[in-house]
Amino acid sequence: MTRRTIPCYLFSCLLAAVLVCGLSGCTGSKKDDKYAGMTAYEIFSQGEQQMAKKSYSSAIKSFEALEARYPFGPYIEQAQMNLIYAYYRDKAYPSAAAAADRYIHLYPRSPHVDYAYYMKGLSSYSRGRTFFQYFLPIDLSQRDLTSATQAFQDFTILINRFPESPYNKDARQRMIYLRNLLAQHEINVAEFYMRRRAYVAAANRASYVVRHYQGSPHVIEALGIMVQAYTLLNMKPEADAAMLVLKKNYPNSSVYQKLVGKQQKKHWL
Repeated sequence: MTRRTIPCYLFSCLLAAVLVCGLSGCTGSKKDDKYAGMTAYEIFSQGEQQMAKKSYSSAIKSFEALEARYPFGPYIEQAQMNLIYAYYRDKAYPSAAAAADRYIHLYPRSPHVDYAYYMKGLSSYSRGRTFFQYFLPIDLSQRDLTSATQAFQDFTILINRFPESPYNKDARQRMIYLRNLLAQHEINVAEFYMRRRAYVAAANRASYVVRHYQGSPHVIEALGIMVQAYTLLNMKPEADAAMLVLKKNYPNSSVYQKLVGKQQKKHWL
């Protein structure tokens, strides 16, 4: 059986058709582009009107079109700030964080750059919080806390670099929650190691909580784990030191009282 070949003249016609189709955009002609012929101001105004109506998905398309068509126009900086907010309100948290990061790199000296840092942290804070997490008693400390860690870092940068920022008050409140969440996660891991009799790992995790999450109520639990882990490791000076901190700072805590009840009182005092 012989193989059929395409005549040269027919191949040339097909190639020309493909090239023309690619240049003219066969899959979507300019007539289908609703932004064709619009000025930068018109696209920007349309995006802001959509924002005012809370049509965030539509606003995103408008501001993205503005970026693509007029990347160096006079409205681009404000459009990028609007994009951060629109992505966030549309619950596109990774896109909001990426847009905030892009704004920070493009406009590091902008008087509004603190807003970008705040929104970056807020996006990481909100990422992964589903409908069920809002309405069901899910222990977030048991889940992947990568986003929580990132949010804590973002808010820390905001507060350190912009101490007078109006967004700091809210950022600090969220950091309290995040600090407790991250501390609880470390406690969960330390308790897991205790159950597995991996006492060195448990003591290290608990020590990390004491050193990095001061002010969290989970510091008390961490000290208690340190006392137990060091005792089981026959590291009496370390156990006594942790118990002394408990005695001086949290003498009425249930953790301290239980430890005293388990051991001879003279051992700790």
